[in-house]
Amino acid sequence: MRYRVLHHDHCFDGAASAAFFSRFIADRVDPGAEFAYTGMSHVAAQSFDDSLFDGDENAIVDFKYATNEKLTWWFDHHQSAFLSPEDAEHFRRLKSNGNPRGARLYFDPAYRSCTQYIADVTREQFGYNPPDLANLVHWADIVDSASYANAEEAVGLGSAALQIVLIIEAAKGPETVQRLIRMMQTMTLDEIVADPAMRELYLPLQDRHRRNMELIRRQASCEGGVVFFDLVGEDVEGYNKFIPYYLFPESIYTVSVSEQSFRTKVSVGSNPWVKEPLKFNLASICERYGGGGHAKVGAISFPTGAFEQARTAASEILSELKA
Repeated sequence: MRYRVLHHDHCFDGAASAAFFSRFIADRVDPGAEFAYTGMSHVAAQSFDDSLFDGDENAIVDFKYATNEKLTWWFDHHQSAFLSPEDAEHFRRLKSNGNPRGARLYFDPAYRSCTQYIADVTREQFGYNPPDLANLVHWADIVDSASYANAEEAVGLGSAALQIVLIIEAAKGPETVQRLIRMMQTMTLDEIVADPAMRELYLPLQDRHRRNMELIRRQASCEGGVVFFDLVGEDVEGYNKFIPYYLFPESIYTVSVSEQSFRTKVSVGSNPWVKEPLKFNLASICERYGGGGHAKVGAISFPTGAFEQARTAASEILSELKA
């Protein structure tokens, strides 16, 4: 049987979720299963084309809910998991009316990572607990919740997991992430980064990471506890989101504008090492502009080239957070 697995693209937790889910299916549900993967990115006017669900079974992990009747498995932990109130109601109906489809749809925004959520659900409901994937689950939870000891650890790239994060976030096209998903199912993180092909990808990215740190150091300013920088035109598809807190340890929030090949993006984050409770729910702020995320980190996607629209939103959010 062929399983189509849609996962959050360019995201360590998204790749790890796809890997853990696939191992669970192959080990416990369908030993002869074949898997195909599709990375999903948040874009303006998000939708799910019917052609995405071309498997005998179709799953979404670490990404928004789809009402498509061909969806058979769903796991997510984002506050902004539904494209509309109607989608949320569709999910609630399936879960509450005894429909068999509802039994395989799982949502809990209290979880720090989707990988940990899948691991807990499959252990509690199916008795599945693969010891060789424990380290993958552990690191997915650390990475997605930013539970690093300090900013130096987060930007230092000393662990295999953080080196893989760099590869995933910079990957061009689907091949690299899909290969990593397959590797994560049977290899340790240390074995993955030692793979010659992965090493070849990582080393130039390490140099670019250092250049990005210097670029953000030049571009960023910090006022009222909020770091802001605009990377439009700088040929930066992505950057380590902890660089601002390494450069400005006194900061509380970060707002940035960047461009990617498929969207213009406003990123909004909070300093994981701030001790006092945060005043703002960043997902709720981003939802007002069509974005979303978690309480402590969110993003908004605008169409390609919509720089002024993105900058206007960033300016408004910047003013709100500084106040």
